[in-house]
Amino acid sequence: MSVKLILQFVLALFMIAAGVNHFLKPRVYMHIMPPYLPRPRELVLLSGVAEVLLGVLLLVPRTTQLAAWGLVALFVAVFPANLYMAQQPERFPKIPRALLWLRLPLQGVLILWALWYT
Repeated sequence: MSVKLILQFVLALFMIAAGVNHFLKPRVYMHIMPPYLPRPRELVLLSGVAEVLLGVLLLVPRTTQLAAWGLVALFVAVFPANLYMAQQPERFPKIPRALLWLRLPLQGVLILWALWYT
């Protein structure tokens, strides 16, 4: 099994687990939503569905490429929440400020990781 295939499974499982977590702990995700976005609960649940679905589709050879593009779009779409967290560190006192800022380039890494499968 190649490293690329192993990392594809890792990314898929990570996305599925993250998506399921949106349903288990929606309040955590609602807390990081920028206030200008409407209907935070619905957006959290919708993003959870998208993460699970795209994670599963990434594992299906016929839909891997489509899922990878979907993940790129998803990572871009959630970037404002990560930026909001970095700009409002007082709202997240349990998370070190440096970690809040490190999440921003992590989005770029996730985008590049997903692009590997397009």
